Amino acid sequence: MRNHISPRLSESGTLTHEKWIRADDFSAVEVTSEALSYPIEFALIPESPAGWPAGCPGPQTIRLHFRTPQRLSRISLTFIESELERTQQYTLRWSRDYGEPFHEIVRQQWTFSPGGSTCAIQDHYVELPAVAIVELEIIP
Repeated sequence: MRNHISPRLSESGTLTHEKWIRADDFSAVEVTSEALSYPIEFALIPESPAGWPAGCPGPQTIRLHFRTPQRLSRISLTFIESELERTQQYTLRWSRDYGEPFHEIVRQQWTFSPGGSTCAIQDHYVELPAVAIVELEIIP
């Protein structure tokens, strides 16, 4: 599976020119695992075709820690699974500050099928004025 946070595609399939947070806006990025040849940074660069596959099976968590709290209005996720038929659940959460509880944005399931649906693009519009941490939990 590859997962990356990417800019929204316009109806013509090209990237829109909206202001997206850059990878160097993060003070830290935590992952439970990553494939050696595909570090999490690949998922944070919109132009990267590689994405981020987990380095081991089982639930995965990605946490993005911002240098300074950020205003978020959209979070776009792309999940790709072209080899196995399976159902995946993900939960997206945010925290206002370090040591504060996480607040759930969305929890969703998707079923992948090599003969049918191999890609899920999720575009979440939010109004979060000051986010210190964004957490994505993936349960395959």
